[in-house]
Amino acid sequence: MALINPHINFNGNAEEAFLFYQSVFGGNFTKLMRFKDLSSPEFPVPEHEAEKIMLIALPIGPNELLANDVPEILGKTNENENRSKISVSTQSKTEAEKLFYGLSEGGQVEMPIADSPWGTYFGMFRDKYGIEWMIEFNSANL
Repeated sequence: MALINPHINFNGNAEEAFLFYQSVFGGNFTKLMRFKDLSSPEFPVPEHEAEKIMLIALPIGPNELLANDVPEILGKTNENENRSKISVSTQSKTEAEKLFYGLSEGGQVEMPIADSPWGTYFGMFRDKYGIEWMIEFNSANL
């Protein structure tokens, strides 16, 4: 079966955000490449962008959360867009609460985590980096 791996664009703070995500989810980065690692005469990287993240990956279960910093030449990422959310299904109510309260710290809660009308334990928020998350525990899946 195919796996879906969300990929997030950041405006220069991908490393900071992923260190925060790592503090909540745990684990180690499986990929960490900076723009300077790709620098060559054919692909010169400005000095002020050399340390920015070209690719970073944090495994979460069998999937990976991926990200990069958008080079200035490509413009800024709209951090207030609401076209998509990262949905996390947990194995327990305790895990749902840990992820919800950890990831939403410093962010904006859209729907507090609680029993939902559709029978799951659910919450929704935008984290302090502008990324939207949905956390859900469904006891029927046990």
